[in-house]
Amino acid sequence: MPFPTPLPADFEWGFATASYQIEGAVNEDNRGRSIWDTFCHLQPTRTKGANGDVACDHYHRYEEDFDLLKKYGAKAYRFSISWSRIIPLGGRDDPLNETGIEFYNTLIDSLLGRGITPWVTLYHWDLPQALHDRYGGWLDVEESQKDFERYAKICYERFGDRVKNWITLNEPWIVSIFGYATGGNAPGRSSINPQSFQGNTATEPWIVGRALIMSHARAVALYNKQFRESQKGQIGISLNGDYYEPWDDQDTRDKVAAERRMEFHIGWFANPIFLARDYPPCMREQLGERLPIFTPSDFSILEKAKVDFYGMNYYTSQFARHRDQPAPETDFIGNIEELQGDKNGISVGEPSGVHWLRSAPQLFRKHLTRIYQKYGKPIYVTENGCPCPGEDAMTCDESVNDSYRIRYFEDHLEAIALANNEDGTHIKGYFAWSLLDNLEWSDGYGVRFGVTFTDYVTLKRTPKKSAMLLQHIFHERMNLPTAS
Repeated sequence: MPFPTPLPADFEWGFATASYQIEGAVNEDNRGRSIWDTFCHLQPTRTKGANGDVACDHYHRYEEDFDLLKKYGAKAYRFSISWSRIIPLGGRDDPLNETGIEFYNTLIDSLLGRGITPWVTLYHWDLPQALHDRYGGWLDVEESQKDFERYAKICYERFGDRVKNWITLNEPWIVSIFGYATGGNAPGRSSINPQSFQGNTATEPWIVGRALIMSHARAVALYNKQFRESQKGQIGISLNGDYYEPWDDQDTRDKVAAERRMEFHIGWFANPIFLARDYPPCMREQLGERLPIFTPSDFSILEKAKVDFYGMNYYTSQFARHRDQPAPETDFIGNIEELQGDKNGISVGEPSGVHWLRSAPQLFRKHLTRIYQKYGKPIYVTENGCPCPGEDAMTCDESVNDSYRIRYFEDHLEAIALANNEDGTHIKGYFAWSLLDNLEWSDGYGVRFGVTFTDYVTLKRTPKKSAMLLQHIFHERMNLPTAS
């Protein structure tokens, strides 16, 4: 086997989680309800009967989980803060919950005590339910951005002396589309989903997108103005997005369709956030007046919201095929067909344990380079991982032998190393998703992305082989000694 392509000795790596997926303790210590608490308890169920009431019980077992991080050799850990644990009612004039603040202070100190660098995500989908009830949550662009700014300020004030790595939002595309177009995620609004009784797929996702962009911008501008100089941290955002190849690489229409799909997926948020520019022209052309405008005041804030890095959540790639028919009003992907095989029937990659994810590391490399060339910011891969084929039906003993996941990690890290060394792309870190098997949102507890097997009855944690091998993979690539 050839020696693996090296990574820089200061490459940051670790594991990632999200508050609602692992914490549990939803009714303890004055935590307020979030939209996911409500969504998970809808009847009939829209989450396969699952909820985050207990989840992995990380709220009570974080020391055990951080011992695993140490055992796995992680240098860093990305986690999210539950907004409604900090401000139970969410709003800028609502009281703080000091117990919730102390919980996250304890988490941060516990990580630092183990020599693990905390990376904090301010928002990973769990909007306080009280804000949704009060004014529609993200549907009110002006109110939501002001409340998010105050929440961010509290986090900077209380945690910023020790937290030097901030992510404002996780995957605003998912929040906007799954929450307000398809209705598959909280708050479940949609006009095309028969289970949804409220929403307008043609308009609401685009309103929510602007609210999220401006909330991010206010939080970053605030950090830059009041906290950066004293705290000396860095701040960015995590955007999801697949890489798209043309279904027929000889058809110019498919080449245009592939690029348009990535603009609808990534450029929607990245153009305003990283370039302080309007949305991609193809979005304006298709959506017309349904795509909200940015005001001069908005652009002024965006100009002040300079970020330090691009957080990339990447799992898979696809093929894009053009459509000849006009786009329906409810289209949100750029009027294309998404396919997992090309014109010649060649699959984009090896199937995993979930239908939408195939391993395509060669296209990951292209994706990294495209993003770096377009937006010019160092990249941290803030999520990357997979479930093994059939893992949802495996016993613990079967799941820990996760050879597919090991191969997936190795191949995607090789893509990163090649992009760094041969393509001139600046990639500074990598977070495997996820530390634990956990609540996979609307997929419930069936799909397992973790490097640690979670028994959802006993809550026992069992390391999978991938967890122990990642340290060796990184240390070999970084030419570092591996701890025994």
